[in-house]
Amino acid sequence: MAHNTINAALLSQMFIAGAKKLEVSKEWINELNVFPVPDGDTGTNMTLTIMSAAGEVVALKDPDMASVCKAISSGSLRGARGNSGVILSQLFRGFTNVVRDYDEITVNVLADAMEKAVETAYKAVMKPKEGTILTVARGASEKGRALINEGVKDMAKFLDEVIKHADEVLLKTPDLLPVLKQAGVVDSGGQGLMEVLKGAFDIFMGKELDLTISAKPTMKPKTDAKAEIDIKFGYCTEFIIMLTRHFNIKQELDYKSYLESIGDSIVVVADDDLIKVHVHTNDPGLALQKALKYGALSNIKIDNMRLEHQETLFNEGKDAGKDMPRKEVGFIAVSVGAGINEIFTGLGVDYLIEGGQTMNPSTEDMLNAISHVNADNIYILPNNKNIILAANQAATLVNDKKIIVIPTKTVPQGITAIINFVPDLGIDENTANMSEELKGVKTGQVTYAVRDTMIDDKEIKQGDYMGINDDGICSVGTHINDVTFEMITQMADDSNELISIYYGEDIEEQTALAMKERIKDKYSRHDIELQYGGQPIYYYIISVE
Repeated sequence: MAHNTINAALLSQMFIAGAKKLEVSKEWINELNVFPVPDGDTGTNMTLTIMSAAGEVVALKDPDMASVCKAISSGSLRGARGNSGVILSQLFRGFTNVVRDYDEITVNVLADAMEKAVETAYKAVMKPKEGTILTVARGASEKGRALINEGVKDMAKFLDEVIKHADEVLLKTPDLLPVLKQAGVVDSGGQGLMEVLKGAFDIFMGKELDLTISAKPTMKPKTDAKAEIDIKFGYCTEFIIMLTRHFNIKQELDYKSYLESIGDSIVVVADDDLIKVHVHTNDPGLALQKALKYGALSNIKIDNMRLEHQETLFNEGKDAGKDMPRKEVGFIAVSVGAGINEIFTGLGVDYLIEGGQTMNPSTEDMLNAISHVNADNIYILPNNKNIILAANQAATLVNDKKIIVIPTKTVPQGITAIINFVPDLGIDENTANMSEELKGVKTGQVTYAVRDTMIDDKEIKQGDYMGINDDGICSVGTHINDVTFEMITQMADDSNELISIYYGEDIEEQTALAMKERIKDKYSRHDIELQYGGQPIYYYIISVE
């Protein structure tokens, strides 16, 4: 039965219901991403963000409004992944900053909270773009204020009208972003927000829903840390692959072989349209990234079998290098692929966060990395435009170190940034120089299409190879090297001197060498560098400088 106000208990239920509805819809939301790439992950990022907070809400006992708000705000801030997740967390942060001061939420309080939510989210984005989740949130807020001005006091009517209007705003997002209209989709982040609102409204109206959710794990008593270290593979990783293409026996054997190279205790059970996977590994992200080649992921569960050891480190200074002298400058980089990892390590990066395009690290991942680097000043290289906001958010939560986020949008930009760090210069001068050098780096990446679509007047079929540069999809075809070569011809000119090729884990060395020679024939005046990147999903990463 609906109420006319919302207390702490009801707010908790509404939040959890919204989180669960988003979780159920995440794969559909992933498919709304404009580019038909195999790592479209808006739904996943938003779900992981809200579930981080939902776990904290569930763990509360006899909560009051302040504790519920703290759990929602803190959990979502730390769990935020990707731009959509960070924006969602900022909406929650602004919302809870208002309602935490009330025992009961009325329509007037709710309208104020929605306005604060929108204000906070817009401030978090350097260049807000309309036609996104921000537009949908603002539309909901403006409708809420209009209803208050009309004298609406009934909470059910208020919520119903706000959600209906927000849905209308969502349907108009293609008119604000032409790329959405051409792809025939609404904004995926906006759709994710609507799922949260609708799930919350269902509970308010008395709909019976399963609100069961795994609570965030609590701290365990300390045990002998050395015993934990003796565990060879620290993460018990389980997930389901929902196949988007046929999975034959050879692929199954190849995937099992790959899992054996990164872990043990492997179980791979293939059905007609899904695969259940279990593996103990030190790099869960690698198992997940490889799995993305075959389909979308669901029911992801990762347990840290060295949890007590990690908690000991966290509580004793949060620094894996605490016995080493503190230094002035340290580096953190987001990276994926054995070759690229080795390049960053060789250039002096202190801590690598596994992830990137295929698995956006969370704010919590950033904070964990920061805790492991014993330096007064720490540079973070996100190396992906969808990770910069999470890095910035982490920087605001650290008080004992100066965190500088260099806004690197690609791996080549990250490599260029750290190469241009000069130890003899001050922090501010290095920051300015490193950021300036990013402007001279052009990046292209080659992957495959997961669905048919039309973008920028290019007809793309499922399975086609796509070259994607800084401006979008620039080449499409059925042969990897042809698509790569065409992409490079659109990136390189006489003003450039260097073309770097990083080939991925699915490209044979001979194929990459042939690609290098083909480029060298056309660009004889350029320096051509070929390096093994080992990255999944993206066959080639190309930089032109």
